Amino acid sequence: MKQAASADVAGARGGNGRNGRAAYDLSAVLDIAVGAFNDYGYDATSMGLLAERLGTSKSAVYYHVSGKEDLLRLALERALGGLEGILTLPGAIEGAAEDRLRFVLRGAVAVLVDDLPYVTLLLRLRGNTEIERSALARRRAFDHEVSQLVDRARADGSLRTDVDSGTITRLLFGMINSIVEWYKPGGTLTPAQLADHVISVAFDGLHRPTA
Repeated sequence: MKQAASADVAGARGGNGRNGRAAYDLSAVLDIAVGAFNDYGYDATSMGLLAERLGTSKSAVYYHVSGKEDLLRLALERALGGLEGILTLPGAIEGAAEDRLRFVLRGAVAVLVDDLPYVTLLLRLRGNTEIERSALARRRAFDHEVSQLVDRARADGSLRTDVDSGTITRLLFGMINSIVEWYKPGGTLTPAQLADHVISVAFDGLHRPTA
């Protein structure tokens, strides 16, 4: 029995190379779990399916986390933590409201590109579980902070005032969030260029710049 238990622990720690099993740490397990959540939906993804994708046993996955709820929580924390972290940086706190808004939007694009599968998962939440509802509340709080920046930029005359700030915020993030559906990392469009394009369209529109 002890020998069998030791084998289970070795497999849980990522495998010992037998049966072609690769070693996995929590980060790798999380990456694969997020991919499965995005492919099949969180509700339809079982621990057995995750183990199959990892090429290991369910006990190996349980070594890292208590269940798929734990994986969802960790994945959403990564996406939300990145977005919320933008608001704590000097560029989001200091300076003119328009400059701060540009900084936050550029940062949101960077987070989306850096953690594309994780942000994709966040954007596809349905609010079916308490973890999902909590994540959605945090996302709404982030959007509210951006909306307040829009209000400040409108108040100081930097932005148009004929469209309300809530609509502006939704349109801005509608554009940014759509990136998850079409952007391919490693392509000809770099993350920096993508952020430049988003900022240009958001603030300057589609008219050709005047000389």
